[in-house]
Amino acid sequence: MTIIILRQFFRTIPGEVEEAAILDGCTPFGFFWRVLLPMARPALATVSVLAIVTSWNNFMLPLVVFTDQSWWTLPVGVQAFQGQYADDTARVLAYVVLSMLPALGFYALAERQLVGGLAGSVKG
Repeated sequence: MTIIILRQFFRTIPGEVEEAAILDGCTPFGFFWRVLLPMARPALATVSVLAIVTSWNNFMLPLVVFTDQSWWTLPVGVQAFQGQYADDTARVLAYVVLSMLPALGFYALAERQLVGGLAGSVKG
């Protein structure tokens, strides 16, 4: 997903921008650092939001790798409240709400950048 978003965003940048930067005396690294990165801020914000939320909600790898309960991620902790024959539904739902709050808060802060980054990756 990251590659698709960034590739489409960088393909929408016209070649004349690079030519203008070279005429102004900008090196290739300077063009990347001073022109492309500031222009790519919405796409980079989109990629970072998606990566952080995906990492936050990771279930399978921590379940397999970590045996100590203090290292478990929140989705693995939610699974710990479910038994073989009975579930403590109130605790499970409370834990799910608490585990969603940081991801929702981060998304709310970066929502404007996220929408701007996705707009560059969609042809229409």
